[in-house]
Amino acid sequence: MVDSGADLANRTSPLSGFHGGSSTVRLEAAPPAERISLRCRAEDVAALSSALGVDLPVRPKTSASANGRSALWLGPDEWLVIAEENGGLMQAAKNSGALHSATDVSHRNTAILVSGRGAAAAINAGCPQDLSLKVFPVGACSRTVFGKVEIVLLRTGEDAFRVEVWRSFSDYAFGLLAEGAQDAAV
Repeated sequence: MVDSGADLANRTSPLSGFHGGSSTVRLEAAPPAERISLRCRAEDVAALSSALGVDLPVRPKTSASANGRSALWLGPDEWLVIAEENGGLMQAAKNSGALHSATDVSHRNTAILVSGRGAAAAINAGCPQDLSLKVFPVGACSRTVFGKVEIVLLRTGEDAFRVEVWRSFSDYAFGLLAEGAQDAAV
């Protein structure tokens, strides 16, 4: 059995050494994180929220953050939960006593942080999502497409986003974001 979140501090990012952006966009690899894909019934949300230390959002396109953890609503019974440090997410879910399915996806995903006044335009170079603040406010999240790959997008600030992408597609996503950043600077 693999220890969930084991050795996050020593894990090499597939984007290690990558940097990019423009005069209006900064691109950087997010630090390693522990992640679980979580599914449960509505009646088990409260118990899992308590065990994880973060409220699982129940409205579409919303997220919640607390105690160094973020929970992103992906569907009526599905969340992506992220802990920036070795957060023991799998053990916390197990200890909830609630019926659920939790899969450690820490090694599958990586994240790209996109910030600056041109961040939304850089992402829109490959993503059809309306990223206006009115439609996609701070804290909004969605599973969407970016170019040819699926991503999970989280708005972390007015001009800041977290792009969760499978590690195998991270080079492609970073390159497309870099091109979008250049276009946003024009």
